[in-house]
Amino acid sequence: MLDESFQWRKEISVNDLNESSIPRWLLEMGLIYLHGYDKEGNKLFWIRVKYHTKDQKTVSDKKKLIAFWLERYAKRENGKPVTVMFDLSETGINSIDMDFVRFIINCFKVYYPKYLSKMVIFDMPWLMNAAFKIVKTWLGPEAVSLLKFTSKNEVQDYVSVEYLPPHMGGTDPFKYSYPPLVDDDFQTPLCENGPITSEDETSSKEDIESDGKETLETISNEEQTALLKKTNPTESTSKAEENEKVDSKIKAFKKPLSVFKGPLLHISPAEELYFGSTESGEKKTLIVLTNVTKNIVAFKVRTTAPEKYRVKPSNSSCDPGASVDIIVSPHGGLTVSAQDRFLIMAAEMEQSSGTGPAELTQFWKEVPRNKVMEHRLRCHTVENSKPNTLTLKDNAFNVSDKISEDIYLQLSRLLESNRKLEDQVQRCIWFQQLLLSLTMLLLAFVISFFYLLYS
Repeated sequence: MLDESFQWRKEISVNDLNESSIPRWLLEMGLIYLHGYDKEGNKLFWIRVKYHTKDQKTVSDKKKLIAFWLERYAKRENGKPVTVMFDLSETGINSIDMDFVRFIINCFKVYYPKYLSKMVIFDMPWLMNAAFKIVKTWLGPEAVSLLKFTSKNEVQDYVSVEYLPPHMGGTDPFKYSYPPLVDDDFQTPLCENGPITSEDETSSKEDIESDGKETLETISNEEQTALLKKTNPTESTSKAEENEKVDSKIKAFKKPLSVFKGPLLHISPAEELYFGSTESGEKKTLIVLTNVTKNIVAFKVRTTAPEKYRVKPSNSSCDPGASVDIIVSPHGGLTVSAQDRFLIMAAEMEQSSGTGPAELTQFWKEVPRNKVMEHRLRCHTVENSKPNTLTLKDNAFNVSDKISEDIYLQLSRLLESNRKLEDQVQRCIWFQQLLLSLTMLLLAFVISFFYLLYS
């Protein structure tokens, strides 16, 4: 299967596929595209069968179109499954093409294994029943279980109405058009640079306290404590403790366990942003960017749900060798969804370029697309940061938060040490293999020498 996959990638030149490789009329048609998410947070891979007609002259281009979208998705999402939406509404006998269907199945069976979450087949006409009976014979028992035959009432079991078009009973106003490619559905979040201001009177007390803490971080701890004591000694103690708790919570996030190492920035966490639920109280999360170049790097953060999140800063720059902490928080009482995504864009600036808001705006207008580094992050909600039994014990015995934070930091150091140890082991294995190869080469040389000497 691996040989077949490599051979196919070579024949179709998958690594070289781009928009110019596909006929423009095919991109404008809207036969295949990526848009929206299912209820499990998997991207939807739409195949609008009514736009397909069996034609040997165009079958090669259509296969390239499928490969182009799947390869584009695979490079961006790094192993995240995809849900195929086979939309058979308004299809006729001219749209039945078993070779085309077989190619799509082979894509997920051979060329992109483990990428298929499920295949939702919508509104299949009765005249295609026999065709899909043949399709089932091409699949194993596990793959057959991934086929979901649905109608307008059943399709909402797999995809929420916000990502379904009206003819499927949904409310998604999306209309396919090209250019540009439709999978770039990231927009600017609510808050740009500058302090985050409260826009909702119903915001939680913790949001207000933590936002205030961010403003006061420029004052030294000694000055802040002295200032609070002058106003009210009793009240100052409690406020100082609250500020320390908020500060420790933020610091606890400053060493995430995973890092994406890009050519311009190291981004932590690498794949997922973890938000706490309303019950856990940990609604904010942190993105740490580290500049690994010798020049200033401009960056901006975009999201698929701009109305739900506040990001500070969302458009700024990072000096050479420096790190920037980006605080992401849900806006008001809105909940985090697994379907939400964040996009971090970065580009290297010239030494003479300014870093003010006007300069950054002009820079992003002029920077070439191929000079921009992009990295995507998924969202994940942690329902409970502690088990109920542990919470009861904390309340009963009044265990301080510092103990749990120390445990977290120790665990982080342990995992980091483990990662370094794994790297050292890998290097040792590589050196052993190199030494073995050199030894075998030397042995072959010695044998050849003595053979020539005695002959």
